[in-house]
Amino acid sequence: MKNKKQELPLKPLVILLLVIAFQLLTGFAFAQNGTIRGAVYDEKTGEPLFGVSVLVVETAKGEVTDFDGKFEIQATPGTYTLQISYISYSTLSLTEVLVENGKVLVIPDVLLKEEASELETVTVSAAAIRTTESALMSVKRNAPNLLDGISASTFRQIGDGDAASAVKRVTGVSIEGGKYVYVRGLGDRYTKTVLNGVDIPGLDPDRNTIQMDIFPTNVIDNIIVSKSFTAELPADFTGGVVDIETKDFPEEKTFRVSVSGGVNPSMHFNKNYLTYQGGRTDFLGFDDGTRANPTGGRTTIPQFGEVVGNPSSARGQDYQTILGGFNKILGATQQTSMMDFGLGLSFGNQIARPKATWGYNAALTYKNETEFYQGAQFNLYAKPISPSDTELEALERQVGDYGVNSVLLGGLAGIALKTNTSKYKLNILHLQNGESKAGTFDFVNTNLGANFEAAQYNLEYSQRGLSSILLSGSHFFKGRTWEVNWKLAPTRSTIEDPDIRFTRFRLPTNTISTEVGLPTRIWRSLEEYNIAGKLDVARSLKAFSRDAKIRMGGAYTFKFRDFEIQSFQFPTGNTKLNGDPNAILNPENLFSGTNRNGVRYNPDFIPINPNAYQGYVTNFAGYGSFESSPIQNLRAILGLRVEQYNQFYTGTNQTGTLDYDLVEMLDDLDFFPTLNLVYGLKENQNLRASASRTIARPSFKELSFAEILDPITGRTFIGGLFPESTNGGTEVLWDGNLTSTRINNFDVRWESFQQKGEMWSVGAFYKTFDKPIEIVQFLSDPGSFQPRNVGNGTVMGVELEFRKSLRFLSSKMENFLWTTNLTITESQINMSETEKKSRQLTAREGQEIGNTRDMAGQAPYIVNTGLSYNNFSRGWEAGIYYNVQGPTLNLVGFGNRTDTYTVPFHSLNLNINKTFGADERIRTSLGVQNLLNDKREIVFSSFGAQDQIFTQLAPGTRVNFSVGFSF
Repeated sequence: MKNKKQELPLKPLVILLLVIAFQLLTGFAFAQNGTIRGAVYDEKTGEPLFGVSVLVVETAKGEVTDFDGKFEIQATPGTYTLQISYISYSTLSLTEVLVENGKVLVIPDVLLKEEASELETVTVSAAAIRTTESALMSVKRNAPNLLDGISASTFRQIGDGDAASAVKRVTGVSIEGGKYVYVRGLGDRYTKTVLNGVDIPGLDPDRNTIQMDIFPTNVIDNIIVSKSFTAELPADFTGGVVDIETKDFPEEKTFRVSVSGGVNPSMHFNKNYLTYQGGRTDFLGFDDGTRANPTGGRTTIPQFGEVVGNPSSARGQDYQTILGGFNKILGATQQTSMMDFGLGLSFGNQIARPKATWGYNAALTYKNETEFYQGAQFNLYAKPISPSDTELEALERQVGDYGVNSVLLGGLAGIALKTNTSKYKLNILHLQNGESKAGTFDFVNTNLGANFEAAQYNLEYSQRGLSSILLSGSHFFKGRTWEVNWKLAPTRSTIEDPDIRFTRFRLPTNTISTEVGLPTRIWRSLEEYNIAGKLDVARSLKAFSRDAKIRMGGAYTFKFRDFEIQSFQFPTGNTKLNGDPNAILNPENLFSGTNRNGVRYNPDFIPINPNAYQGYVTNFAGYGSFESSPIQNLRAILGLRVEQYNQFYTGTNQTGTLDYDLVEMLDDLDFFPTLNLVYGLKENQNLRASASRTIARPSFKELSFAEILDPITGRTFIGGLFPESTNGGTEVLWDGNLTSTRINNFDVRWESFQQKGEMWSVGAFYKTFDKPIEIVQFLSDPGSFQPRNVGNGTVMGVELEFRKSLRFLSSKMENFLWTTNLTITESQINMSETEKKSRQLTAREGQEIGNTRDMAGQAPYIVNTGLSYNNFSRGWEAGIYYNVQGPTLNLVGFGNRTDTYTVPFHSLNLNINKTFGADERIRTSLGVQNLLNDKREIVFSSFGAQDQIFTQLAPGTRVNFSVGFSF
């Protein structure tokens, strides 16, 4: 194990300081004039228009739009009229354009309508243009695939502080844990998040989705959610791809400071909150060495068997030094919990020069959040032996309290350069997260006759870091006829779990034995390097006498992971214990030359460590697509993506009988065809149909022999390479051959786009899954779970979406908007022979076992609905939102271990935003989460039996607030 010195994440901070200096030096570059900025788009397609003439009528001074459709004009203070004209488009005159000294006026998105006559002129007051989502709606209406999104102009008006708050407004999107995005109710395995079109890992590199709450909205240009596949997208998604696009060139100079907080009456200012003494730098998200491994990470340390006879030898002295070096704190202490709080700083600007335009953005985020779960339950139940008994029997019951303190420190800096034909962008991102947990539980074991009660104590700390660089370029030739985009993104991710501590005392004797579990200390380390490169080329042309486009390109991804767990157990010998966990490692209790039967350590990772492995992945991809209109009103987009994916593994199983030395575990060459058809029924109505193939691949830890314990819940993740058999090994339950899942996707959708962002859509989808990966209960070890390929599956469903103003009820309700997304699905898995047989053998009397069951992770229904109020002229925005999803299979049962299902969680949230002051520079928000005070529960469900708790947590009701100042 690597024992690395922890350092402050200084590089992003240095960059931020340099950019602040740059901001101050350039702050008054155009103080003698005002600036007019804006962007012009095609109303029909939503694409930016290149070469549009923008003229200030009163001064006869003007500019033309660049390849992004953007323009900038310097003018002395006054009120002007802008004339915007383009060949074959109606001319637009914007009146009442007010320019102020030293200020930037941002004209909202300007949409030009294509007309046969070039003489028609439309006159509109600039102050009346409020079509914040019009360009994005046009993109959505004319996109080759199903997509939704939210733009920066809406961020400005609504006042959402971060991407997680904003993206939950997108139809069909839900946020899990306030951080992670799920699309169409499908979990993390089938949802993917990318940053500026490039795949980067998050703070948890085993997730497909990155934390959304670390991106402040004023550095985001838009968030696009693609719900169907096209050839230029990565193939490893099924529910959706969420693309966070950061700003290249801020519309105006910004310098924003925000303060946020949150109070949960059941969690904060609670004197019973559990914690323990950590390091001095915990508040920054990393350990200062307080939790360092006393072995220094060595794998050649002395063991008890070799030193017990001679503790005074060199190895014996080394053993005693290591033993005395273990931190002696094993139990939590009580103190009053604090409320959540956060700080944010962001700024940006663009600077126009004769030959180029420069833009920069920077943001610094700090969050400190505390949770305290009281009466938390983590239980294990099973079917009784007799088939006539339907009620489930408890194997393990665990109830108690635990506290969590989480710190997030994030820095983002970006700089961009734009010339007449090219654009370059450099983004640097660093995230640092530290999470401390402390818990005390009452534990009862009734499994296999080992009946006992115990007091359980848990202490944990986890620190995660992510550093990423993105360098990208865009080049345009012959106007926008040819477009070339390239991206290069190296990333480094780390996870360190230093000194996880687990202790149990048997009650009422206050003794420790192997039966209740010996005191355990765990050090976990993960380091991963990731580099992604991408090249895209697009060519506009004519086909069938209409506009067409050819796209082609390629991508390469390389990932390398080094993972290791070192764990120690502590037999207590003849030491007399009093039930105080913090007294176990007192010096007088430890093994020594005079106390050879005292407390000692045994390293579990010597001589064989199945929890030490290395792996790497290469993925080469190439694609081509052709978009055309073979007949009037019909657009066809035909594409093919090819990916060569290889995954390698170095590691061993528990016994060392299976020892892999850089063995190729996956060698997949896959072709991913896609066809999207869009038929324009009317100008604002589409009928869509799509068919595609995608894939879901096992992660590094899933394709390994790793056994990763969660000491709080007592549950263990077992890598998919472990085989499992029964009846003395004659019946194979799982062969350890974990493979990828191939998915076929079919969608049809009718959609209607109306004024002011209103829309209706009705759709249906059908998906087939070849060998889907699901988490199955490991029969040989209660409380252990393993990813396995199960039988083939299908999902079919219907989806209704609408955004409707309530002005049809009354003109006074024009500012109220009702949004709803309703999804109803039916899923099924064709059970394998082994799974079906295991269910038949443990069936209850009167129970019939069919050939199919529900698909894990797919909810039978999802409801997202909300009512919002927007009065932008007065700075008010408010909304109340409700979300629920039906009971969903969580963990697949096997044998007498029954299925677990998530209980519907009724989430009702309220938020209110208000802007104040000149130019709305002060923004405040108030929100209430979980107004219904619902609990999060997962239950064991079995035929004829009452549901029993698997997991139960009470998140309580949280009131959050924020205040932001723009300078």
